[in-house]
Amino acid sequence: MEKPPIYLYTDGASSGNPGPGGYGAVLKCGGREMELSGGFARTTNNRMELLAVIKGLEAIRWENAEVHVVSDSSYVVNAVNKGWLFNWEKKGFAKAKNPDLWQRFLPLYRSHRVSLHWIKGHAGHPENERCDALAVAAGAGNAAKGVALPEDYGYIEQENL
Repeated sequence: MEKPPIYLYTDGASSGNPGPGGYGAVLKCGGREMELSGGFARTTNNRMELLAVIKGLEAIRWENAEVHVVSDSSYVVNAVNKGWLFNWEKKGFAKAKNPDLWQRFLPLYRSHRVSLHWIKGHAGHPENERCDALAVAAGAGNAAKGVALPEDYGYIEQENL
């Protein structure tokens, strides 16, 4: 029996870029919905945009799912749709930003039938607005409340290169 398609809505946020940041994702499939979010003490917006997609794909419980990723991140969408990611991979990620996350993304991407769709952010799209709220609350919101956020070790490694 064919499983229904999954719609994965994502957003990332960072206050200060770098600064406290977070990701938010909403998965919808067959009338069910799941929300995911998390935050880090110091990271970037692009890392959180990509991590939102990764966390959403990691939450899928079967292989070869039809997944429609909807994101306001031109960085993430263009990296895949314009083939930049695959060129970075061929060159060993030598010039890629966030290689740790792209290397984590690729096996997930390849284990499903993923299409990426760009939408304009902060334009009233309900799921995108929800993802933004989740990302901001998990990152800067928690930091403002004094919540101790974990380190984004991938960002720290990249920063120290």
